[in-house]
Amino acid sequence: MTLACTMAPGRGDTDLILAGLAADLMARGLRLCGTVQINSGRADAGPCDMDVRVLPEGPVLRISQDLGPAARGCRLDPEALEAAVALVSARLDAGADLLIVNKFGKHEAEGRGFRNVIAEAMARDVPVLVGLNGLNRAAFEDFAGGLATHLPPEPAALARWAAEVVPAVAT
Repeated sequence: MTLACTMAPGRGDTDLILAGLAADLMARGLRLCGTVQINSGRADAGPCDMDVRVLPEGPVLRISQDLGPAARGCRLDPEALEAAVALVSARLDAGADLLIVNKFGKHEAEGRGFRNVIAEAMARDVPVLVGLNGLNRAAFEDFAGGLATHLPPEPAALARWAAEVVPAVAT
């Protein structure tokens, strides 16, 4: 079982790093499954829209809801997230060299979202790389049970880890 996580300090930085890694690994011919997050600005200057691209080729799903300019709290669209989870689960069943999950977020911390897909990949000996944020770090640590490798949020470090856990990367 191979589980790793990475956490970049800047808002959206982990998303960019994981998306870049996924693109590089797919260009090398690896069979990836999972999601990478794409944040896009809004014309009304409200919070960014959040989309996930289901690896390897899509679709792209909007996982944020527009709750209006005065709204506070979580904007995650749980139905869209669960649709992404179902697509990733099906692709894992078809075979994968690596699972990338853009974030171990609130839903995963509560036992939903990608949590079961992560566990299933680990049970199948498919290496897993997860993006992490400070809000859910403790829940991730509980889930990982000390098995996770913490990687620096640097493209070269993530690529080295991938080469170690997926021998096909080195070729």
